[in-house]
Amino acid sequence: MIIESLVVGPIMANCFIIGCERTRKAAVIDPGAESGKILLKLASLNLTVECIINTHGHFDHVGANKKLKEATGAPLMIHPADEPMLSHLKQMAAQFGLSTENSPKADRALQDGDTVQVGDITLQVIHTPGHTPGGISLFTPDVVFVGDTLFAGSIGRTDFPGGDYDTLIRAIQQRLFPLGDHVTVYCGHGPETTIGREKRFNPFAGLQ
Repeated sequence: MIIESLVVGPIMANCFIIGCERTRKAAVIDPGAESGKILLKLASLNLTVECIINTHGHFDHVGANKKLKEATGAPLMIHPADEPMLSHLKQMAAQFGLSTENSPKADRALQDGDTVQVGDITLQVIHTPGHTPGGISLFTPDVVFVGDTLFAGSIGRTDFPGGDYDTLIRAIQQRLFPLGDHVTVYCGHGPETTIGREKRFNPFAGLQ
């Protein structure tokens, strides 16, 4: 499996490209900005985009949805609880003194337990709300992409509309931690970590 990380936009969000080595099919997770940069990386890897997946609806993770979808024709996927945010990205960005484009509507609503097939790779959808109502994580053996649910040594903010601290902590403890200490966690901002490391050292995790 090919995993490429690109830091995009003024809030420095992580965009991930997951590629199947055999079929050269790929998923783009959280194209927050800089669609040209993402497309260049895809071309350099000789990958064809099969789908665009948003872990949640905040503008810094979805701001390049429109241009990437126009360039690739790939279907856009998000949890239905966050789908309404896609038409209000301009207003969200403006609150931070920034600008972005509104996103097209999603082509597929991702629910807990769904799977997304990318060549030989199967991504399992895990509903991990708390940062947003429709936050999801994407799991394939030994790897999970968590958006802004969990960070190395920290957790996602819960003071935005729809956020809830207790819900977020439950999602981390009940949905992510059981995946296994060896699992690599790819976060929406900052470096990757592991489930085991966050269990032991994350001051918010509640298991120390």
